[in-house]
Amino acid sequence: MTRDPKHPGIGRAVVLLSGGLDSAVALACARRDGLAAHALSFDYGQRHRAELVAAAAVAKALGAASHRIVAVDLRAIGGSALTDEISVPKDRGPAQIAGGVPITYVPARNLIFLSIAIAHAEVVGARDLYIGVNAVDFSGYPDCRPEFIEAFEHAANLGTRAGVEGSPFSIRAPLARLTKAQIIRLGADLGVDFSLTHSCYDPDEAGRACGACDSCQIRRRGFQESGIPDPTRYTGPAVRG
Repeated sequence: MTRDPKHPGIGRAVVLLSGGLDSAVALACARRDGLAAHALSFDYGQRHRAELVAAAAVAKALGAASHRIVAVDLRAIGGSALTDEISVPKDRGPAQIAGGVPITYVPARNLIFLSIAIAHAEVVGARDLYIGVNAVDFSGYPDCRPEFIEAFEHAANLGTRAGVEGSPFSIRAPLARLTKAQIIRLGADLGVDFSLTHSCYDPDEAGRACGACDSCQIRRRGFQESGIPDPTRYTGPAVRG
């Protein structure tokens, strides 16, 4: 493990931090594991750029060693309701949300983000990379599935100087087998302030969550099932189903 000179005896990690609930808990897990966590966020042209403000607040609150925002213009490619002139689906029931790849899928997003994160890890001397993918995402988003994460780790260790020189990377997905309620309980135990996080795909100009997009519904249901109060400011109706 590469040690951080600013924190003697502590290893380094890079954490993908979107500003959402899952990535905040992933950052808390890296800190729990005794790592100096270098948080990495992306301004990729997403319609819900309020998450970047949330990411900065979360990074500060959880004691990230650094926080960097990288600009990657995925609007130039489009093909997603998050990066193109496509309506964000609203008021879908649980069965609809779980069925197939949704239009909010951003083509190759995690492939791109993980590649940049590995590059950042080489620069800062980190060998652990944390990502907040979880079981709720598996059915809808192919770049959140365990087989993708495992394959990417293998590719990263074949295509980097660190990997080929015997200092391999580990891609850690500590939330992979957890439900949203379990993630919320874990985050609460680790001191995550969920009021700082942002999950909505289509917030209003004040940054308030719509309450009706898939992400809002999953978040809202997760808090309900966890028994932990939901601090989110919603403008829309209650979760369906």
